[in-house]
Amino acid sequence: MTDEGATVEMRPIGFVRSPHRDKADIPKGPGAEHHAEGTLELRPELEAGLQDIEGFSHLFVLWVFDRSEGYELVSQVPLDLETPHGVFASRSPRRPNAIGLSVVELLGREGRSLRVRGLDMLDGTPILDIKPYLSGVPAEKLRRGWVAEAEERRKQKGQVP
Repeated sequence: MTDEGATVEMRPIGFVRSPHRDKADIPKGPGAEHHAEGTLELRPELEAGLQDIEGFSHLFVLWVFDRSEGYELVSQVPLDLETPHGVFASRSPRRPNAIGLSVVELLGREGRSLRVRGLDMLDGTPILDIKPYLSGVPAEKLRRGWVAEAEERRKQKGQVP
């Protein structure tokens, strides 16, 4: 077991260049789709780490909710306004460690910049890591927990997801 008082320091590997300038610009809630295009710009000394990335269609991006303050362990989320959910069962930005995870489509690479589609991050967001999107979980084995239940309730009420 590790020391509960331990700290972890990380330095951003780069920053997001996004058309989203304000939190209100980012689609949220039922049916939210992310089509915004922008770039992931890495620090110059890390450019070599992008070697061979062009062969992947999608990327995981780990980033920091750098404009989020505090956290709530249980809260209402836009996808389900009827039932509160735990922060670790949601994508809430108000987390004990303000780390975000997104999947983006890789459109191309220009030096140390990756052109991507599907941004749900604000302009200037610090990037912690980038990994190729690989999933070995077959679709029929995926479970969506409370999200599937909330979508079914909305459908029964005639609300479009």
